[in-house]
Amino acid sequence: QVQLVESGGGLVQAGGSLRLSCAASGRTFSSYAMGWFRQAPGKEREFVAAISWSGDSTYYADSVKGRFTISRDNAKNTVYLQMNSLKPEDTAVYYCAAASGYSFYTRPNEYNYWGQGTQVTVSS
Repeated sequence: QVQLVESGGGLVQAGGSLRLSCAASGRTFSSYAMGWFRQAPGKEREFVAAISWSGDSTYYADSVKGRFTISRDNAKNTVYLQMNSLKPEDTAVYYCAAASGYSFYTRPNEYNYWGQGTQVTVSS
């Protein structure tokens, strides 16, 4: 069982930056691939970024590539999402998720555990 708690969301102007954190409980955090997803009002949950259990492999949605960076610190049981050059269309609730596996995954149904989400609002 893994419990995930996101933090770091908030209100920021376009062009600004935020860093999201996701703290995980459990001793086996390092055996899980991690991902970030987001969901805007009236839209489906969409993939943002993913990282393998070791942190060696990462993958990004085209919409955030070059602006967002996912990373993890297995010693701290934490995964991060650094978001730069934010745009109003990045406004959404951001969720972190954990998947049992050693690769990285982009589909919500590949993930076993989800956090409660943190709101990110980008004003124009």
